[in-house]
Amino acid sequence: MNSSGSGKIEPMTKRAAVDGTTVRPRSPTKTTAPTPAPYLTVLWHPSIDRVGEVAPLPEKLSRLEPEFGPPGGKRHAPLADPHLSRKPIALALTKRGLSITADAAAELFVDDVAVAGTLEIASDALARGAVLQLAGRVVLLAHLRLPPSAPPAGTLVGASDPIALLQAGIARVADLVAPVLVTGETGAGKEHVARAIHENGPRANKPFVAINMATLAPSVAATQLFGHARGAFTGAERAHAGLFEQADGGTLFLDEIADAPAEIQAMLLRTLETGEVQPVGAAGARKVDVRVVAATDSELDRAVERGEFRPQLFHRLAGYRIAVPPLRARIDDLGRLLARFVQRELAAMGAAERLEPPPPGEPPWLPSAAIAAYARHDWPGNVRELANVARHLAVVGRHDPVELADALSPIPRSAPRASAERSVSDDELIAVLAAHQWKTGAAATALGISRTTLYALIDRCAKIRKARDLERDEIAACYEQTRGDLDAMSERLQVSKRGLQLRMRELGM
Repeated sequence: MNSSGSGKIEPMTKRAAVDGTTVRPRSPTKTTAPTPAPYLTVLWHPSIDRVGEVAPLPEKLSRLEPEFGPPGGKRHAPLADPHLSRKPIALALTKRGLSITADAAAELFVDDVAVAGTLEIASDALARGAVLQLAGRVVLLAHLRLPPSAPPAGTLVGASDPIALLQAGIARVADLVAPVLVTGETGAGKEHVARAIHENGPRANKPFVAINMATLAPSVAATQLFGHARGAFTGAERAHAGLFEQADGGTLFLDEIADAPAEIQAMLLRTLETGEVQPVGAAGARKVDVRVVAATDSELDRAVERGEFRPQLFHRLAGYRIAVPPLRARIDDLGRLLARFVQRELAAMGAAERLEPPPPGEPPWLPSAAIAAYARHDWPGNVRELANVARHLAVVGRHDPVELADALSPIPRSAPRASAERSVSDDELIAVLAAHQWKTGAAATALGISRTTLYALIDRCAKIRKARDLERDEIAACYEQTRGDLDAMSERLQVSKRGLQLRMRELGM
């Protein structure tokens, strides 16, 4: 895909390079490494098996085009959701970045801004990734990435560039016996990486034993790691095999290695140097064949400089290092991970059917605005935090679709982006909602804000009664007066139709 002065997008069969301001074709006679190009990734779709599919950035985006498919896969199909407009949204690369043109009927939000006309996305914003919400149901990420290939089989979920780099690092070291030091933020998935190293090497059929060094009390650490002989201390009525012996032939994962007590560091160094362990109270040492993978979320180099960690042990453990990327650096994997976690949680609750595509006219299980907010969240707890959010979603959504307020409650409310900031008074908010019969999508478009921002304004407005505050008797009386016309009920009760439907379901009406 390249950009001419007219902004026309040519087919992706031509390799492209983004230099930060424009896209230029490369000479076909030169062989150079692939460089990132613009793609669309499906962050969410009512058909959950479509989540994670990709397509090169097209000229037109609609219900019928382009075709998306799994990274490296052969199956491709358009988004096809019946609620999406057939009238295409125009996409064009420009010297400044990406131009998006749509009319209001497309119900398009880009980075929380309603689009009715043309919106320019700067090159740096495209490099970070721009979130597109379509008709409140489908969420796409417009971003730069390398040409996708099928992710290798294994325990790691993802097909982003950082995960591809991580998989390559794992493949490079998996068949060796050298210790590995895995670094990364809390919750990024360091133990999953250690398991992947184990499962992709010759020790895959042997034990994988894990221990968090921060949980080891110095008084029992030696016994837990190296075992003890019978009679070694009061209460030791029989010999005990430590974790090294339990992992014999396999892999021992030492998480939070920076928190290992000083005396244990010396014992670990001896074992790594000699391949032997000496149980507490035993007369002699025992040979063990154990591959050690250690992990830390701290800067171990600094701990060595401060004298808090033995340099000899550090050099033994850090012969090969693997860095695990934080979730915010691989946001195109967010949908893939969330889909996997939610499927697992709902299946455990016996409610897997909640993720089946809803009938036409019914709301999706998870609001698109929630996914857009998740894509903007920094995820300080990384993949572990996302797994906790998925558990929360499964709990609140095992019987009915998830309300946006419930979906957003586990994460801090994100402030609107600078381009979307707009001051809306309570009186203006109420007037616009009333003028649009309390239809939140139409009201958000009229105000020039996203539905996420609109819901936040409604929550903060003391003058607006929420659907969750309605009592059964009032709803029943209104139902009789309007003969069950939900649009009329919504307007009379001054709440959104969707909120009213969910409240009625909650009350068993």
